[in-house]
Formats: sequence, structure tokens, C-alpha cells
Amino acid sequence: MTSASGQSAAPPTAPPTAAPATAKAARGVIEARDFSFWYGAKQALRDINLSIQPRAITAFIGPSGCGKSTFLRSINRMNALILDTHHTGWIELDGEDVYDSTVDAVALRQRVGMVFQRWNPFPKSIYDNVAYGPRINGTRNRRALDQIVESSLRRAGLWDEVRDRLRQSALRLSGGQQQRLCVARALANEPEVLLLDEPASALDPLSTQRLEELLYELKRELTVVIVTHNLQQAARLSDRTAFFFMGELIESGPTDQIFTTPREERTEAYVTGRFG
Repeated sequence: MTSASGQSAAPPTAPPTAAPATAKAARGVIEARDFSFWYGAKQALRDINLSIQPRAITAFIGPSGCGKSTFLRSINRMNALILDTHHTGWIELDGEDVYDSTVDAVALRQRVGMVFQRWNPFPKSIYDNVAYGPRINGTRNRRALDQIVESSLRRAGLWDEVRDRLRQSALRLSGGQQQRLCVARALANEPEVLLLDEPASALDPLSTQRLEELLYELKRELTVVIVTHNLQQAARLSDRTAFFFMGELIESGPTDQIFTTPREERTEAYVTGRFG
């Protein structure tokens, strides 16, 4: 950016050294503007306008079929894999429309990783699951892959549990471990954003707690967006919450505000359990 002002006689000055760090810290900003989505003739989302802040956890809440998972999958164009779908409007990542024809979908999904409701490790070893993405992206050096695998497993809070059995099948892990392995697999691509679609719905309470602790740590370096039906989880985990209902975004804001003093009557009815 250029300086706003300064005397004409003054010599030009270099940009402050903090500027690059500030720009880097801002990566992972998501902005939806008038975004609508259809499955065939059925409209699933209507004119969604939402800002998702970086280095924070944003929770999407709402009853089943309200559009929250559809919007989540729209952020990294996973819905484009479904036949007979279309959209209008924009979803921008760091100021660039993710649906622009110049944006490569594979590269986008490296930047915007995703973890699904049901853990889905590949029928490969633990090591090969984590190394899969970097290998696809061209990393062949064994030492580099070793470092990526260890770093990703550490970030996912799984390294100490599996370090001695990296060559064993990932399918031999417990459900909670497999879900954290899927997080590690996404992290291996060094994403800016991590999307999670009800990642704890099939986990036991202890595994859920470990996953939540992991996400709380990851928000220091990533933008985290989670769809959850568990209102208690949204309340204790997220910084901001967005409430979806019948394909519309009813309200969004700081989580404590959404759960204690919502602006919309429908939001209050949902978070207090009067419907949903």
C-alpha cells in the first residue's frame, strides 16, 4: 500500500517492516456476498452475506436441512462435484472469488482443507495418509515427507500416540484417532482455512473433548469453520456463531451475544430449545 500523505520534499521511505507480517496474519479471510445455491431446481441457500474472521473459530448452527453444510462445502467448491448444481453471488477468500474461472479447484482445496462428519482415512498406513497430499503436490524427498508427517501429526495432537506405528493401517486406529488423523491429513497441505462438518457427531465425549482442544489450538494459525448440531459445543468452542434457517442466514455475531442476547426472535427460539 502507498502512504496516505507526507511532505513532498521528504525522501521516499520503505514500507514498515511489520507490513508483511500483518498481511500474512490476515490470510484466511472469507467473505460471502449475496451467495445463493441450488441443487437442480431446489434452492438451498438464499442471498447469504457473511464475513468469517481469520484466526478464529466460527460455528454454523441451525436445524437439519437449513443450508449450513451446503454453505460450508461451497467455501472450497466441494459442491461443484455434485451434478446439476449452480450458484449466484460470490464467496471470496482473501479478496479473490473462489468461483472465478481462473481459480484452480484443486489448489483451492489445498488452501481450504476439509474434515467430514464421518472420519474417512484412506486404506493406507498412517504415514501414507498424511503424506498423500504433499506427494500429490510434488514432494518426493523422503526427509521432507518425514518432517511433514511428524509436524502434521504433532499439530493434530496425534504424534505421541502413533509415532511407533506409522506403517500400520490407519483403519486400526480408534474413531477419535482416525478423525484427528483426517485433521493431520488436511494440515499436511498447509491450509489457511480448515472446514469441519459435524466432526464430533459420532465421537465419544473424551474424543470430542480432545478434538475441541485441538481446534482451539489450531485457531492460533488457521481460520476454523465448524458445522455443529451441538449448541453446547458451539457455545464453548467458537468465537463467532452464524445461525441458518430454511436456507437463510438469520443472524451472526460474537458467540456470547448470539446465545445470550440475540437480535432475532428465531435465533432466540432455536438457542433456547423452542424448536430445532
